[in-house]
Amino acid sequence: MSSSLKQRLTDDMKAAMKGGDKERLGVIRLMLSAIKQVEVDERIELDDERIIAILDKMGKQRRESASQYESAGRDDLLQQEVFELDIIREYLPQALSDEEVDAIIEEAIGSSGASSIKDMGKVMGMIKPKLQGRADMGAVSGKIKSRLNAA
Repeated sequence: MSSSLKQRLTDDMKAAMKGGDKERLGVIRLMLSAIKQVEVDERIELDDERIIAILDKMGKQRRESASQYESAGRDDLLQQEVFELDIIREYLPQALSDEEVDAIIEEAIGSSGASSIKDMGKVMGMIKPKLQGRADMGAVSGKIKSRLNAA
């Protein structure tokens, strides 16, 4: 079970080394390090789906940090987080539009028979594989809650 995403990261790391792009190289190494950490901890080789989940988590951390740095007026740190986030996004699947996310939520609610907030976990379980790395899961969770509360 070989990961094409991991291979792409490795190839891009080599290209960044050869090109002398130290900033990009640093971010790619961070991503590979996070992947390797999970592989060593769990003694497995990760597939693309798990790698996307790791990169999605890294992206979420960058977004949260960027928002904190922005409110604190730390533009120097904000720029670094945004730079790292932009590179991480290059390796995540194409983001879905709000309309596409809404359609997936509606389909999951309909096919699961969810009727109240108690069914939140069931709905999240159905949509998470479809949306991981392609939408902000915090925002998705909020949409599901408001949809189920209205039901």
